[in-house]
Amino acid sequence: MNKKAQRRKHIKTRVRGKISGTPQRPRLSVFRSNKQIYAQVIDDIEGRTLASASSLKMETSGTKKEVAAQVGQEIARVALAAGIDTVVFDRNGYLYHGRVKELADAARTGGLKF
Repeated sequence: MNKKAQRRKHIKTRVRGKISGTPQRPRLSVFRSNKQIYAQVIDDIEGRTLASASSLKMETSGTKKEVAAQVGQEIARVALAAGIDTVVFDRNGYLYHGRVKELADAARTGGLKF
């Protein structure tokens, strides 16, 4: 495991010790790969994914930031349809910058509160 991956794993462990998703306020978890970005709304008590969206499922084009913003809007739409309006944001060890920030901002404008 390289140094960057070790750093992300350490941050992820630290953050997950502080936040947890509940049925009233589930966790919005973000994962990004080199090409795709994924978002899930998770109830940690039940261990269930309540809503999800990813750039894999969407027919999108544009820059990675634009695609991340579209995924953020989609996760907000799916979560609101499932009756979820407030979440706790889990950046999953990534810096709150770039694609992660774009996804979070788009989810906020889509109607999610966090």
